[in-house]
Amino acid sequence: MNDAAPAPTPAPAPRRARVRAPELIGKGGWLNTGGKDLTLADLRGKCVVVDFWTFCCINCLHVLDELRELEEKHRDTLVIIGVHSPKFVHEAEHAAVVDAVERYGVHHPVLDDPELATWKQYAVRAWPTLVVIDPEGYIVAQHAGEGHAHALARLVEELEAEHGAKGTLRRGDGPYVAPEPVATDLRFPGKALALPGGTFLVSDSTRHQLVELAADGESVVRRIGSGVRGFTADSFSEPQGLALLPDGSVVVADTVNHALRRFDPATGAVETVAGTGRQWWQGSPASGPALEVDLSSPWDVAWWEGRMWIAMAGVHQLWTWDPEAGTVEVAAGTTGEGLLDGPAAEAWFAQPSGLAAAGDRLWVADSETSALRYVHATGEGYAVTSVVGTGLFDFGHRDGDAGQALLQHPLGVTALPDGSVAVCDTYNHALRRYDPATGEVSTLATDLREPSDAVLVGEDIVVVESARHRLTRLRLPEEAVRVDSVAHRTQRAATEVAPGSLRLDVVFQAPGGQKLDTRYGPSTRLLVSSTPPELLVAGEGAGTDLFRELALNPEVTEGVLHVSAMAASCDDDPANEYPACHVHQQDWGVPVTVTAAGASRLPLVLAGLDADG
Repeated sequence: MNDAAPAPTPAPAPRRARVRAPELIGKGGWLNTGGKDLTLADLRGKCVVVDFWTFCCINCLHVLDELRELEEKHRDTLVIIGVHSPKFVHEAEHAAVVDAVERYGVHHPVLDDPELATWKQYAVRAWPTLVVIDPEGYIVAQHAGEGHAHALARLVEELEAEHGAKGTLRRGDGPYVAPEPVATDLRFPGKALALPGGTFLVSDSTRHQLVELAADGESVVRRIGSGVRGFTADSFSEPQGLALLPDGSVVVADTVNHALRRFDPATGAVETVAGTGRQWWQGSPASGPALEVDLSSPWDVAWWEGRMWIAMAGVHQLWTWDPEAGTVEVAAGTTGEGLLDGPAAEAWFAQPSGLAAAGDRLWVADSETSALRYVHATGEGYAVTSVVGTGLFDFGHRDGDAGQALLQHPLGVTALPDGSVAVCDTYNHALRRYDPATGEVSTLATDLREPSDAVLVGEDIVVVESARHRLTRLRLPEEAVRVDSVAHRTQRAATEVAPGSLRLDVVFQAPGGQKLDTRYGPSTRLLVSSTPPELLVAGEGAGTDLFRELALNPEVTEGVLHVSAMAASCDDDPANEYPACHVHQQDWGVPVTVTAAGASRLPLVLAGLDADG
């Protein structure tokens, strides 16, 4: 006789909206599939996460890292599909997408969608966006931005249980086929530094190493780091920026480890000097002991005015590290993404990725606004001034007066002896020059391949050609190269909205088993602004509700709505005094056209599905 209590009846699976997933289409074709074109029918029986990304976007790169553990843990039931949806013209080039997939270690199939066909079918509004499709081909969730890995993990487990019981789950290998490795001394190098002894130190980003090259820029002297992604004394994770300290040691922006490391060229020793290895989130400390404060994708570093300045690409700010005090703090930027000059504490950046100190100026290559900017001291602190660039969605290759000149996603800037600066105009495959004396922009060299940094060596400039996996030495020309001007706007379609009242709804549904964390006050935040500022008559500013009534100016026919949303959710377990909590956040830059036939409601999905959509 068995006296054991009967097993509890499993709770019924939550009811989900049944929306059939549109087909995955893109003129660029498929990568990482061994040459096979995939359809949703090929994925039937698998849990599918579709990741809409573009390789310029730092938040998209964060999500790639968030997905790695999920991808490994559920590899027999889960297929992640990347849909590459370009912002910049260069990102629509198939070869550039192929490079990016290798550069960032993407180990799942990727659909190259240069015309945003699938983006439009899925009504996506932001990079990155994640869409979950169940084993029967229905969309069951959508998430925008970062911080959703825990919610995805729980949902995948629920789908596994639900469809395992129904017999609609198919286990086994997915469609990913690894490409053949390519042998080169460098693989997508990021930044370079001339060492005092005449050699070069290069961040070999994709191989997670530093490489010292001889004075010829080609012969390998030594490699620093194991070459395996990690956060130890012998490992890095996609390192980028390099800068000398006064003592001769080198500070390394260890980008995906969210840390600064110090490398001693004399001994080969590596130590962490700032960062915890964790990514900074809104609400975390933004100053304090350097080894106790989280950082977010530091991309470049430069020694200026007695401190190490950090291009903190992941949060659109500049920070500083003081090696004597052992502290870090925010120096410029609000975390708002865009182009706004003025006092450093009020300025906006967009993925600052290159720094160069030159006398009383710190030059900044602000990549997502395709801008060249500088920081300078004032009587009351620091201020930020832009000399090239107008905003998030205008870019191109145009020389002449700096006020109308155009760049395309620059990643590097180098001070030249005559007071001008060279700009690695990455997505234009060019080296550009800005001369403060004349206010003119010119082109020094073309036919480079994704130049990401440059080092001055005598009368030569040595350029990091990232996508050609090499350093290229050029003689600084006396005359600029003539280039036909071209201007672009992002090919992402503007959203048509009606003048007058516009209801903004940020859709957020706490993941299963969680609830909004209200123990210490409101757990949500919404920040709204616009470019130009005149677009909004009312509704700008910060608040705690995830909805807002906006008033649009009928005299402004187009612009960009900047929306930043955050929500904190915690495990819903009354017995747990210290439940695990998670932050979900996303910034949207929504191009809008104001027209009488436009919509009066703008829904932006942070997590869940828009019931009114």
